[in-house]
Amino acid sequence: MCNSPQYTIHGAHHHFGWDHSIKPVQSIAPGSSLEFECLDSSAGQLTPKSTVEDVVSLDFGKVNPVTGPVFVDGAEPGDVLRVELLSYKPSGFGWTANIPGFGLLADQFTDAALKVWHYEPDTLQPALFNGDARVPLKPFAGTIGVAPAEPGLHSVVPPRRVGGNLDIRDLAAGSVLYLPVEVAGALFSIGDTHAAQGDGEVCGTAIESPMSVALKLDLIKQQALTMPRFTTPGPVTNHLDSAGYEVTTGIGSDLMEGARAALSGMIDLLCATRGLSATDAYMLCSVCGDLRISEIVDQPNWVVSFYFPRIVFE
Repeated sequence: MCNSPQYTIHGAHHHFGWDHSIKPVQSIAPGSSLEFECLDSSAGQLTPKSTVEDVVSLDFGKVNPVTGPVFVDGAEPGDVLRVELLSYKPSGFGWTANIPGFGLLADQFTDAALKVWHYEPDTLQPALFNGDARVPLKPFAGTIGVAPAEPGLHSVVPPRRVGGNLDIRDLAAGSVLYLPVEVAGALFSIGDTHAAQGDGEVCGTAIESPMSVALKLDLIKQQALTMPRFTTPGPVTNHLDSAGYEVTTGIGSDLMEGARAALSGMIDLLCATRGLSATDAYMLCSVCGDLRISEIVDQPNWVVSFYFPRIVFE
């Protein structure tokens, strides 16, 4: 964590949608450091003792809570909020679920499923999935954003031009995120913390895990920015790269269908070579496998690839 954050924003101060009329819980000067206590994406509905029945009964009006909002003094529309992600303090508990109706292959995986994770929060040793698989961990916040200019309550589920549910696993410690400001004070919030996730989060959930996040908020005055951007402090896949990858592809004229085909191919491969059930393979792909656009210029067909790190089974 950062040394002596100037402010702590407790998890009790959370909300379930973006709305610039939500009263800020704290006002800060630019350059301030803060620690945010973030709930998991179920807002505590799923616990270490949960079963698959708890997935079925989830209240979707209480998912993806974000802690905040924080008012940044002097922030105005047209400014940029600089978010320096300093460190994460994981809890040691997490969950991954297949939620009916949600995920890239929701039409194929219609039954609820749940994996409860227990991991070492201090050493972040790879977390055991079953008797054979261990998933390397990389904590990050899936949802980071500021309030949009449009009035009213907006769902926290889709990502937006002002950030939100980006689910970018590289927003880990050391990265710096830049967000366009659309309302006075920016009204910054953060949540949906993950212990690990593959690029794409293909089943709809990662290793969803409550944790605290230390960060620094600063302001860049009147700099044009239409969408979020970020920088990383160094390599982003070195926790997965050392043993190489198994890769499947999807090829065709539709990127979404290509992504589905690449993922389906990997699920089939893991079932055939590792003896996993299809549902377990789907959830495992979501927490550590990566969807990548390999080719998008040789019309009329594009190539989407799914990379699964072999280190998981070593």
